[in-house]
Amino acid sequence: MSETRAGRPPRLDRVLNLVERVGNKLPEPFILFGLLFLAVVVISTAVAAFGVSVRIPGDDEVTPIRGALTGEGLEFLFTEMAENFIGFPPLETVVTIMLAVGLAERTGLLTALIRVAFGGAPRWVLPYAVGLVGIAASVMADSSMIIVPPLAALVFKAAGRHPVAGLLGGFAAVGAGYSTSPLVTSLDALFAGISNKVAETLPDPGAVVTPVSNYYFNLASSIVLGLLAGLLIDKVIEPRLVRTGVPREESEAAPSVKAELEPAERRGLVRAGVAFLLTAAGVLLLVVWPDSPLRNEAGGFLPKSPLLDSVTTLIFLGFGVPAIVYGARVGVVRRAADVPKLMAEAIRELAGFLVLAFMLGQFIALFNWTNLGAWVAVSGAELLRAIGLDGYPAFLGFMVLASVLNLFIISGSSLWTLMASVFVPMFVLLGFEPGFAQAAFRVGDSATQIMTPLNPYMIIILGYLRRYEPSAGMGTLVARMTPFVVPFWLVWALILTVFYFADLPLGPGTGIRITP
Repeated sequence: MSETRAGRPPRLDRVLNLVERVGNKLPEPFILFGLLFLAVVVISTAVAAFGVSVRIPGDDEVTPIRGALTGEGLEFLFTEMAENFIGFPPLETVVTIMLAVGLAERTGLLTALIRVAFGGAPRWVLPYAVGLVGIAASVMADSSMIIVPPLAALVFKAAGRHPVAGLLGGFAAVGAGYSTSPLVTSLDALFAGISNKVAETLPDPGAVVTPVSNYYFNLASSIVLGLLAGLLIDKVIEPRLVRTGVPREESEAAPSVKAELEPAERRGLVRAGVAFLLTAAGVLLLVVWPDSPLRNEAGGFLPKSPLLDSVTTLIFLGFGVPAIVYGARVGVVRRAADVPKLMAEAIRELAGFLVLAFMLGQFIALFNWTNLGAWVAVSGAELLRAIGLDGYPAFLGFMVLASVLNLFIISGSSLWTLMASVFVPMFVLLGFEPGFAQAAFRVGDSATQIMTPLNPYMIIILGYLRRYEPSAGMGTLVARMTPFVVPFWLVWALILTVFYFADLPLGPGTGIRITP
């Protein structure tokens, strides 16, 4: 008898079924933001007709709400569509970074690194290796949810441990910790672009959000959450699988991946490592040079400098150069023309994001142009102050809301676009940096996505699970993921709490509160 039938209360099943039914009624993100765009058109026109205006703190003049269906609004809609799309900030960073990350993925470099990290771990360390590597694997974006779990299952089985524990633990670490990583990822650039686009309309937008604005917070979170994932795999998930008699052997053919590296792959990793070190050394020499063009006018790097503005370039070099060297050694890159070909394959996978970015850009641009965001932000800030909720409790409520919405809107960029439009200005007016609001969003954005049936990768993991447990259903998978959700959320929120009350910097040049 499956665990779903034997151990899950019927009431909980009904709740999960309700979540699935409600979630299935939501349109695709493109359609959803298209509808929100139309809502802004109608609402802004109606509000503007009543002459509503808002006084933004720090601004001497009153800001009127502008209607989208007025003469001025129609001119904006007709003349700025292309600029709203091309000027959508995440495009320039995400597309650039994915050229290099996609190259590293397609040459096999990223997969080889994961296999080395997994395969070299002792038996007792294996769960913690899976947790730490799974958290870090978000650098591969969504592909990590497909690559890491089956590899973790293979190395668990080779070590004599339950392969399903590796499968589930790998997925939980990648999914529940998706918004954090010890490495700077394209998601950092994506979130930063959205945050800046929203905050730039404010008189005092705080510090510019860069891809490394949350790095210290991400580094601490990734280490703690990776170890927590390993602890849950070792002490909760695997013992329960053994108690309930989940089979260790597959009923179908194994996934087409190998746990061990070929000699050519090992030599390729060595050469890629040398290439990375040489690249890093070259950048370091340029940085430490006293008259370095990467320094600011004061000769330093904080709070703003060309070096911090070069994060996208550094990430591109850090992945691109080793990827080319590795690909040349293993035979994937045989001639120079293979490099742009592999990059083109990576960009093709971004087609869905580019289409979504078109609508996201239109929504954010119109929302900002109408000044509805400023109106909602000021009104919300005044309400929070009126009820005495203007400190950390406001952020806790914000994180809970993000976690609930994440059950229905899986796309982090879509959800942050929606929430940032209102909450970034609101928290800025309360005196908090946009980078801190973004850090709080990360907590709520990831933890719950491993338990919602709306996550498309749940179906893929369910297929892997059925190799061992053919009768497993979505309820079985949700039940196995649930032990990760609450601990991840609570511990992650606790880490942010420590940063808040200790007033620690979240990243280079980014604190908690806006300083005059």
